[in-house]
Amino acid sequence: MIAGFLDVLFGCSHKRISFPRTAKAGQRRSEAATVTGTYVVCLDCGREFPYDWAQMKVVSSSSSTPGETGESTVEPKAA
Repeated sequence: MIAGFLDVLFGCSHKRISFPRTAKAGQRRSEAATVTGTYVVCLDCGREFPYDWAQMKVVSSSSSTPGETGESTVEPKAA
């Protein structure tokens, strides 16, 4: 909690980011790459962010819906 507050006050603004990178099949994926498969990296602090090629912008991991990321949308059947 305190670390999050200090990050807001003195943290990185993430204005300089890398070109989007897509994780290849078989490679270990970072947490950011698991959201959309593509991610960008802040060149100042090294933090990774999910990137959406269709919208051409950085997305938050909580804004993705199951259909966008290729996850299954099938609901489990009740027993």
